[in-house]
Amino acid sequence: MTLMKDIMQSWQDTYTVRRVFGEPVEKEGVTVIPVAMVAGGGGGGGAPAESENDAEGAGGGFGGMARPAGVFVVRADGAEWKPALDITMIAMGGIVLGALIAVVMGKALGRRR
Repeated sequence: MTLMKDIMQSWQDTYTVRRVFGEPVEKEGVTVIPVAMVAGGGGGGGAPAESENDAEGAGGGFGGMARPAGVFVVRADGAEWKPALDITMIAMGGIVLGALIAVVMGKALGRRR
């Protein structure tokens, strides 16, 4: 069970609020707080040996991702959310849309023949 405890401790150390909200930056009365989307995974294992001839069981696993989401801009008169522009997601959307158009056009042209 030490392996599982180590994995869980590593997960707890990695996925904290500090991963989502970055250190605030303050300048000329304006505070900017960076925000990220954070996702994580885990794993497990086990299967202790039943006899001396069996292999000893173990396990593991871990995974994670963080992407910028935007910033909170805090001024004396209030706070404002400014989302991050994620070029990768825009490009992926364009690729998916282009593929969808190609499939629809291919089927439409195939029916005419």
